[in-house]
Amino acid sequence: MENPLIKQLLQRGFLADEEVETLNAAIGGTREVAADEEIIREGMVASQSTFLVTGFAARYKDMSNGKRQIVALHVKGDFVDLHSFLLKKMDHGVLALAPCKLAWVPHERIQEITERFPNLTRQLWLSTLIDGAIHREWLVGFGRRPALSNVAHLICELFVRLSAVNEAEGFRFRLPITQEELADARGISIVHLNRSIQELRARGLIVWKGEEVRIEDWNGLKALAEFDPAYLRLDDIHLR
Repeated sequence: MENPLIKQLLQRGFLADEEVETLNAAIGGTREVAADEEIIREGMVASQSTFLVTGFAARYKDMSNGKRQIVALHVKGDFVDLHSFLLKKMDHGVLALAPCKLAWVPHERIQEITERFPNLTRQLWLSTLIDGAIHREWLVGFGRRPALSNVAHLICELFVRLSAVNEAEGFRFRLPITQEELADARGISIVHLNRSIQELRARGLIVWKGEEVRIEDWNGLKALAEFDPAYLRLDDIHLR
């Protein structure tokens, strides 16, 4: 199995051959889930951490009024719950937004990694820190960015993250999630989402047909979004 987690980690730092072999050997198994299937339930006590081999997933919180807030999007190569190694009890859920293939690493294997491989431990720690950095950017978007630049920022972020794991070709990428889910992820209504997408099209910044998004003017989209990819800790030289 091609391991997109390793590819993602290598984008951000060095891994020795033994570390790559150890991480591959730590995988306890794989499974496939359908779109809208729950991957992790809020309140469960985790004994393993899961990463996406393929697909899209979302962290979310359910509200007492029945509404839901998506608080993170996950793409191929992302651990969706590495923090559960220490926190154990999940304070949120994780949902498949598209058909996903998952791989899991038992926590006892992660424990062994932390005891034997300090560099690999630092790389995994970095991935959780980047989760936090992404979360801070989302908070700024929810609180301070107008809907148009908020949506533009998410498109920029997803493009860079998908490029890092070879899920973007040129300036095109597949986004197999619904407009309702996208609006939820931006903290705006579907009406505001639709208006924003139409405005981005009208400005010649993107083309969005079905599940395919094509960025027509990368520099223009970045400027509108005030997007600085530094928080993702990915080399985007080829995108400038």
